Amino acid sequence: MVFLPLLLAVNGALAAVPLVDFDRMGKVGLAGAFAGLDIYSNPPISFDPSTSTIFTRSSSGALTRLAATNSGGRINAACAINNIIYLAGTFTSINDVQANNVVSYSVQDSKFSSLGSGGPNGEVDTAFCDSKDSKVWVGGRFSQPGSAVAIWDTKAASWSKAPFGGLNGAQGRVSSITTNSTGSSLFFAGSFISSFGNGSAILNGTNNPNVPFSAGATPFSSSLVPIPLEGAQIQGSPSSVDPQFDNIESILCPSGSDGPGNTWFGADNTGSTITIRKFSFIAANGVRLGNTFQANHGTTGFVVTTIPDNTVQTLTYVDPTSGQNMSCSNPCPLSTDSSIPYQDFLFPSTLSITGVQIELSQFTGVAPGLHILQLLSSGAFASAIDADNSISCFAPNPSNTTRTGDWTAKVANTNIAGTVQTVLVSSVAAGTTPASGPSFTWMPYVSAAGQYNINLLVPGCTNFQDCDQRTSVQVTVFPGNGISPWSRPVTQTNTEDASTLIYSGPILPSSPDFVTTITMTLADNAANGPGPFEIVADRVQLILTSADVGSTSSSSSGAANVTISPNSGFGFLEWPLNSSGSPNADGILPESALTTADKLGSELLSAMGVASLAASTNTTLSAVVSHPSGIFVGGNFVVPSGPSNVLEFSNGALSSLAQGGLNGPVTSIVLVGDQLFVGGAFNDTASSSTSGQLRGIARYDIQQKSWNGLGGGVNGPVTSLNYADGQVQIAGTFTSAFSTTSASPGSALPVAGLATWDIASASWTNSGGFVIGQLTLVANATQSLQIVAGQVSASERFGASGMVFLQNGDSSGPQVSPLGIPLANAPNTSPASNVQRRSHVARTIGHSQLKFRSLIPRQSSTPTLPTPPSAPAPAVLAGAFWTNTTSSVQVTIIGGNFSFGQEAFNGVAIYNPDTSTARPLQGPQVNGTVHSLLVEGSTLYVGGQFTIQSLSVNGLAIYDLAKDTWDVSGLQALQAISGETVFVRSISQSTSKPNMIIVAGSFSQAGSLACEGICSFDSQSRQWNALGNGIQGEVASVAYAGNDQELLIASGAISLSSSGTANVAQYNIANATWVALGSSSELPGPVTAVEVNAGNASSIFAAGRSNDGSFLSFWDGATWATIDAGLQPESTVSQLSMVPLQNTHAGNSIIQADRVLMVSGSLSDSNFGTASSALFDGQTLIPYIVSESLSGNPGMVASLFRSFATFSFNQRHFLATGVVILISIAIAAGVVFLLALIGILWTLFSRRDDKVAKIDPVDDDDDESAHHRPSSLLEHINAATRTTILGTSAFGNYNPEHEEEKISRNPSPEPDPFGPGPDASHYVRADTPSDAVGGMLGEEASRPARARYSFHASGEGELSMTVGSELEILDDKDTNWWYARDARTGREGVVPASYVY
Repeated sequence: MVFLPLLLAVNGALAAVPLVDFDRMGKVGLAGAFAGLDIYSNPPISFDPSTSTIFTRSSSGALTRLAATNSGGRINAACAINNIIYLAGTFTSINDVQANNVVSYSVQDSKFSSLGSGGPNGEVDTAFCDSKDSKVWVGGRFSQPGSAVAIWDTKAASWSKAPFGGLNGAQGRVSSITTNSTGSSLFFAGSFISSFGNGSAILNGTNNPNVPFSAGATPFSSSLVPIPLEGAQIQGSPSSVDPQFDNIESILCPSGSDGPGNTWFGADNTGSTITIRKFSFIAANGVRLGNTFQANHGTTGFVVTTIPDNTVQTLTYVDPTSGQNMSCSNPCPLSTDSSIPYQDFLFPSTLSITGVQIELSQFTGVAPGLHILQLLSSGAFASAIDADNSISCFAPNPSNTTRTGDWTAKVANTNIAGTVQTVLVSSVAAGTTPASGPSFTWMPYVSAAGQYNINLLVPGCTNFQDCDQRTSVQVTVFPGNGISPWSRPVTQTNTEDASTLIYSGPILPSSPDFVTTITMTLADNAANGPGPFEIVADRVQLILTSADVGSTSSSSSGAANVTISPNSGFGFLEWPLNSSGSPNADGILPESALTTADKLGSELLSAMGVASLAASTNTTLSAVVSHPSGIFVGGNFVVPSGPSNVLEFSNGALSSLAQGGLNGPVTSIVLVGDQLFVGGAFNDTASSSTSGQLRGIARYDIQQKSWNGLGGGVNGPVTSLNYADGQVQIAGTFTSAFSTTSASPGSALPVAGLATWDIASASWTNSGGFVIGQLTLVANATQSLQIVAGQVSASERFGASGMVFLQNGDSSGPQVSPLGIPLANAPNTSPASNVQRRSHVARTIGHSQLKFRSLIPRQSSTPTLPTPPSAPAPAVLAGAFWTNTTSSVQVTIIGGNFSFGQEAFNGVAIYNPDTSTARPLQGPQVNGTVHSLLVEGSTLYVGGQFTIQSLSVNGLAIYDLAKDTWDVSGLQALQAISGETVFVRSISQSTSKPNMIIVAGSFSQAGSLACEGICSFDSQSRQWNALGNGIQGEVASVAYAGNDQELLIASGAISLSSSGTANVAQYNIANATWVALGSSSELPGPVTAVEVNAGNASSIFAAGRSNDGSFLSFWDGATWATIDAGLQPESTVSQLSMVPLQNTHAGNSIIQADRVLMVSGSLSDSNFGTASSALFDGQTLIPYIVSESLSGNPGMVASLFRSFATFSFNQRHFLATGVVILISIAIAAGVVFLLALIGILWTLFSRRDDKVAKIDPVDDDDDESAHHRPSSLLEHINAATRTTILGTSAFGNYNPEHEEEKISRNPSPEPDPFGPGPDASHYVRADTPSDAVGGMLGEEASRPARARYSFHASGEGELSMTVGSELEILDDKDTNWWYARDARTGREGVVPASYVY
């Protein structure tokens, strides 16, 4: 027979997606190998991991993409006032909206807006929304509009600095803004110095008065002391031949104005390069260049390259015209305005270099030239080598040193050509005390007051070859009058060069009356041991972090008087929201502003000394929460002999949490009752008391004072925590959460960047959405929305470990409810697919246009089934529903390639969607993969590729759900085909023979019975039986046809002894015969999925793969026609399922208007790209569901399963309520009138003959209504009339035993001339009075019941039932026969009332 394909037509626009009626199928589940899933959208959403993507997260956890930042952007914080969400971080745009670091989003308008001008000019780390005052407080690392803190007034739509000015010192950064327990104050935490007091110590906040003013410099850059370049190699080439302008050194510190002897020119008509080599490492922060304004000379552009790294630097500077901060690289502009004597260009950070090369690449006139050239230091400096302490340009005096004891110079081998490293060392004998040992004091010249970090540079002992002599020193810093000295020990045993922070805070400028000193002595007990020892003096480096130049008072020199107090704190400040004052936290806060909580900062500073700041430049407080017992603080800090990274402040004192805190930084804390949930980069307590079980996340019980893990934690750092609806959301850089404390591979749950911990069940739960990336934020926004953000590479709206529930939704698609528990990897997982997603367009197939196509010759031998789609763990491949008759609770049973629970149960789970909990099958676990499930009563059949330890099973097992135990007694194991393994792909049963379980797949025999590929199992006798003469090959899928499912349709790689290769074959259960559907040439290859359209044996669909690729074919009862659906060769169809619709499509000769064919698997199409499920309406293949795996590759849908075994495709249409009421009244009135008329007539006829004996209903043989159920409206009326006239029940003589005997004599029902009813039950509901009236009133009231006896339906409209089966009684008005629905199958009909309880 010829091959008859359907002609393809492409529809450029996406066809309307049909509305599948999932509710008509009962409870519906969708299973597969996916981690995220969504309803198809066109065009598909793409993600750029270089940006920060922003999502909203609904109360169910579903993620919806809002926007993305510019490349390199980052979202750190979010909060909301009313329906306006404010997002903060570091970015310049959100989608197409230009916004710097803070932006607003209107939930109502779905619109982003920038927040005016004058906002934060640096990264924002935290945001707090004060709804009462309609203000948004933000904190971070910025200088405008205030230092580290800024306020957005939503009413005035303007930015302002904080009432206290800002926060400086240390890193000058605010990482957290929260409220106290009453909401009356704000807590600021971070890395800064707060000072309180009413002292009058004066900081001369001036820049060096000898430095001329320039609009091209800032107070900060003007405070940086230039590095002396005496002794450095300085070259300018090519240089001018004019002797008055050829000396390059004349511009290092010019003694006069721009002109001869004070200016340098390059050679005419070419660019020039200036090279400065110091031959030792220096700490430089930038360059200062002053242009020449001599005629026909001047530089307009230059490039700076540092030595020895040979890196072209990106410089920042102030535009002298606009005053705006700018950046440049190649080239940088130099002003030719003669009113700008010089400009300062700063490096991105302080660099350790040996020199610079400045290329004057652009010039005006005939040649480039300069009047000023200086290298700017990090702030100030002092060297132990006197020759390096020469006077700096514009400085009144140089840095200086003093020493006691014997010190000698020592030169290191740096292994860098032309670079030397010279230090001073002093040898110390064993037993020397600090008081009797040597000392060294540096006195750096400090140009201006400000906040400084002071580093002690300690050369590595390897280069000096003195590691065995090194020891520890004590360093003391005297920063200025009125400021307490800081002292700390510093080890000098480092093998490589080290820079150790020894002080962070305010520094007084050098003056005739004061100079900052740094003194180094031998540490206590440092000389214990055999000796001798050696201490090393190199350099001290002062890094300016903030220039303290104010405007409280000034002198003619520009000095500013700022007061400072020794009552300082680190990293914490409380600010009452009702405060009316306006103190200046940049300087000194008055004592009146000091609160009890502010003692936290001062106690912390006092407890740490300088130790915690010296341990890391990242020392900070990151999170603060307030509890009735005290304030809990987390961050990156270590207090000597005290808490690490987390502490409690209560009763005016600091205290450690249990076990000394945590062994790594804390980034986030949320408080839930008396439980602290702490996230960060740690894995244990500070004392290692949990053996590494606190991976990234921990719970601290405040009352019990104990640490506990959340399962086994996560496998990466946590950046953000949030609490909502009894769950803690965790965001960060991780891919797995562990269900057990051992963190074994089997307990690893896939949670790429976003995880959720359910507090009530103390377990990980489904986060709702799916995302792959490094998340930076999860935060509550509005009452119903959260914000999630981070660097994302893939995402889907719904996250699920291989299974979701589907219900009818709105016009946009179904309601999706993900599996409430995360599933973990199982052993022997398969690799992920590498199919790439493409653009999505629907494909239309014109069913009326047909054409012929040549066929690929079929092989003479039976082919094998193609490799199934990749199903990497965790994957759910099969599902079934079961109602527990004891508890009446319906549960979902899932099987596949996964594990779950702390004990890592494998393969099968019994899931309760009401409680979102799962339990395993008791006893030994499945060792392998489950591919098929069937529930019959309380018996569960499990099929796949597996064995079970201690049980003699292979690919098939039986479990008693009621007794909760394996029940394999009498089950003979399946035997594999030679060289292969048993693979049970399908387990099913026919309603025509309920005790016959059909098992199909890849096997050769069952026990000793030869039944290759497909076999029947009698559930009562537990015996295997062959199906007729059997088949040869493998079966992939089974479906049923016929009014009572008496025809079995098997598909796969099949051959029949009578007709050869078939691939789709039909088995008649009644006469036990096989027949091939179509000839061997009509199907291109093995069939992986088959579906029958509503039992119609002349409407069958088959899908499979051939040598050419994938195919979809249609059987019309005579021939197969292949539908050219455009499926790519890599596509694999796992299941075909005919599903009903809520709406309709244009019906055609292939598929009726009220249904569509759901094609599921791993689909790839030349037009719509990839999908996991598509809908075929006979003309158009429409992408429906897309999914993704954990790796971001396309996922796979394995099966759609439902609780109703059968359902009707017919759509019910209801009349309007008013019309129904009128019809009901009319029917009722008619019935009453008819009954009255019949009663009158009966009375008249009965009195006509006085001899007529009294009627006895028992002897009325002419009316069988006394022995049969009412099966029509007329019989109901007749029965009711008889009751009225005779005063007795029309069915009073009904005898169940008599009925059972009668049924047994007539086992087969009469053929129904009207065909099956709308629910395929052979029962037309309108035949009963309750349906004729009540059916129009919508959903009937029902009550649950169970079958007392088994009953086999033999009459019209009857419903078969088995002992114990669960029913819903829909109509019990009749005494003897009740109208009921089978809760498992959804069938409806009448049953004997006495058979039900």
